[in-house]
Amino acid sequence: MPRLWDISPALDAATPVYPGDSPLHLAWSSTLGPHCAVHVGTLTLTTHLGAHADAPLHYDPQGAAVGNLALEPFLGPCRVVHALAGGPLLGWDDIAHAMDASLPPRVLLRTRQHAAPRAWSAQFSALAPAALERLADRGVQLVGVDTPSVDPADSTDLPSHQVLRRRGLRVLENLELSAVPAGDYELIALPLKLVTADASPVRAVLRSL
Repeated sequence: MPRLWDISPALDAATPVYPGDSPLHLAWSSTLGPHCAVHVGTLTLTTHLGAHADAPLHYDPQGAAVGNLALEPFLGPCRVVHALAGGPLLGWDDIAHAMDASLPPRVLLRTRQHAAPRAWSAQFSALAPAALERLADRGVQLVGVDTPSVDPADSTDLPSHQVLRRRGLRVLENLELSAVPAGDYELIALPLKLVTADASPVRAVLRSL
């Protein structure tokens, strides 16, 4: 039987969000009881909560919404690459050890030794634009990271997001990769069909090949 790795962080009211974003709030519009047969909940949350897929609309005013993206980049063979010794900005030298001729079209980068903190922190490893360019040159369609963003938290011009836009790359952020060995897997991380949204939470899973 294939083994599954759940690479989605748990979502609750304490799940960290970027400062100013909306944390998860669950309100019960109906509750199970003598006069009601079901629980019904109403969710309020940022589209970037937990493991999520950014759409071009997030960083391009003319970009596609997440519900209009093709699903193929979010499903298929991927490689988990450990880049645990990298600094604040991962470059090509931090990931080149895993870039061989068999590289699949999806790459997930593990930068953390342990699970992500349960509070917002701006201290994380972002990805250098030049490294994204070289991944695109090698046919990569999707890049995933175990951090809140491919750009530093204090970036205002988002150069790595602009590489995503220009090269047509898809991105997953806030993955939980701390228990995943380096190697090749099948990725399943489909965004919701939110046809006007800039991003969507995903339930990201790896399956052994």
